[in-house]
Amino acid sequence: MENPLYTKSKQLALSIVEMHKRLTAIGEYTMSKQVLKSGTSIGANIREAKRPQSEADCVSKLSIALKEAEETAFWLEILSESGYITSDIFQPTYSLTEEIIKILVTVIRNKKQNLQNS
Repeated sequence: MENPLYTKSKQLALSIVEMHKRLTAIGEYTMSKQVLKSGTSIGANIREAKRPQSEADCVSKLSIALKEAEETAFWLEILSESGYITSDIFQPTYSLTEEIIKILVTVIRNKKQNLQNS
């Protein structure tokens, strides 16, 4: 059974890759590279957390994914507010990023509580 968090982060990464293609086609390279790096890193770290060396390692990987998701949200806001992406691109991508952030916060909190209780 597929992990919904991984599925959503992979969907986000693919959206970000598509956005990066569009942005570089119009000559925007700096911010598009930043959002590409952070937006694709989320899923990579979630994937790494599937086979951690320990529970603490899993929390660490998920925490990195959370930081990358927050950075992605920031770059999406900047790209939107500067007019590089339209609301029809921004809204679904930003909503998915926020959804991933909420899930990660909950999963990390639960895993930390489990670590403290064991």
